[in-house]
Amino acid sequence: MAEVRPLQGLRYAGEKVGDLAQVVAPPYDVISPEAQARYYARNPYNVIRLEFGQQQARDNTLDNVYTRAAATFSEWRLQGILRQEADPCYYLYQQTFTHGGQRYTRASLLARVRLEQWSSRVVLPHENTLAKAKEDRLKLLRACATNFSPIMSLYDDPQRRIRRLLNSYAPNAEVQIVDEVGEEHRLQPITDTQQIALIQDFFSQRQLYIADGHHRYTTALNYRDEMLEQRKELHPEDAVNFVMMALIDVEDPGMLVLPTHRLLFALGTEALNALSPQQLGQYFTVRELEATLPSEVILHELERAGKEQPSLVIHSREQTLLLSLGEQGRQYMEGSEHSAAWNKLDVAIAQRLILEALLGLSAEDMATGKHVRYT
Repeated sequence: MAEVRPLQGLRYAGEKVGDLAQVVAPPYDVISPEAQARYYARNPYNVIRLEFGQQQARDNTLDNVYTRAAATFSEWRLQGILRQEADPCYYLYQQTFTHGGQRYTRASLLARVRLEQWSSRVVLPHENTLAKAKEDRLKLLRACATNFSPIMSLYDDPQRRIRRLLNSYAPNAEVQIVDEVGEEHRLQPITDTQQIALIQDFFSQRQLYIADGHHRYTTALNYRDEMLEQRKELHPEDAVNFVMMALIDVEDPGMLVLPTHRLLFALGTEALNALSPQQLGQYFTVRELEATLPSEVILHELERAGKEQPSLVIHSREQTLLLSLGEQGRQYMEGSEHSAAWNKLDVAIAQRLILEALLGLSAEDMATGKHVRYT
């Protein structure tokens, strides 16, 4: 089962960088070019320079996003901007945020986790990965040999053993900041050796389920394999055998599961015709909504329809279509090689019936981002 260890984290020196809220940034894959420029301008020590550097017209093999990240990282460590924890520890990381008008707090345990091949079924995935994203993260890992952000993973804790332990540390956050969108972030090291041993023992009997970070986990596996090929042998405790994770109780009250939307682009006339109400009617009951309806109303209609049948929405400037799975669509889904549960998933229906059957996109098309992006 999972081998979860404490780590010697690298942390900003508050007395040198000032307000820590000015040096944080969201996950790299949700940052627009405009936001990237904003984080660059906000503070010379913003983590954006390490995690998601700006490309320049003069970039080449010796001077590029990745080499600049490595140089900046090395410089910050030499200057004491980043300091490594003296002793290994776990960290309680809490995020408080608002969604749908309600306030949530999510608790995670920051740790290093031994890398396992997918086939071992110790760390389990739930999504496919995209080649371009893996290549980008691998180049950054080669240059810096550091995990700058944790992979989000879930675990089962029906007896609430870890939740009770983390709750005992919650009131004593060593670091507390509020970011630009009003989210609160609190960090507290867990240094007690007895508690560290309890945590390690708990996870030795658990599987982990990746919620976000499949590309980075796959990248860490590939990087480890590269290092093994170069060195011919790796000590079991070598750092390349581990990856940083944020471990979250699957039943944590702040653990929300939100949809990943498919954004279709550069479609030809034939593909656009395949998304007409007539063509979609092969597999779905199609209801046309007013194209100008607010998003909240569209989501309400989708939620209501979804209580009766698996349902989707296709939205463009010209039209908004509410799709509910029809009998022919159900039969087509049952012809898949997957389980009955998979055949009823909205995301599976969108992929098999719309992306594959109607638009003719292959797995490679989706993996390389041809005509499809993801929110």
